[in-house]
Amino acid sequence: MNVIDEFRSGIFSLHTVRFGRVAEIMVQKLFGMENSNTLKYDKILDGERIECKFSRALRENEETIKPANVLESCRKANYENRVFSSEEAEAVPFDCNIQQVKRKEFDKLYYGIFFIDKIEIYVISAEEIFGLDNYSDKQHRGNIGEGQFHISNGNIKYHRERYLSAELTYEELYNLFS
Repeated sequence: MNVIDEFRSGIFSLHTVRFGRVAEIMVQKLFGMENSNTLKYDKILDGERIECKFSRALRENEETIKPANVLESCRKANYENRVFSSEEAEAVPFDCNIQQVKRKEFDKLYYGIFFIDKIEIYVISAEEIFGLDNYSDKQHRGNIGEGQFHISNGNIKYHRERYLSAELTYEELYNLFS
């Protein structure tokens, strides 16, 4: 395994918070942002409050875990069995949940997907999020002002056509961090 493959494998293996931190550093370096020094939003760019939300593209699980399939389900859960390329995104069933979106706390959302071959970065304003077809302003019961939306094989073309801002290979990301 070469260093870029090992780097990419490590990103896919990170737990949620650590994965999110890698995405924040990527966006900060790529677009020249400053730290926000607050927990309300992640970064600042030209006076605008920036939030970062990213997900990994993984094939949907084939079935619900039950006593009869628990061993097989755990074995198949390995990310290496579920990753796919950006070129397959409209054909492979997947669901990336962009969650904990607090629209009142930021001006722009930098969001995106880590595919096995590259990373796609999208940018949308807080106002535009409300107009997304599958945006829900209710993520959890009683949680006011926190929402979510999904990117899937059924709507990724929409996000690409309207909000795609940048694409990076893992080699480019590795060099950005070097």
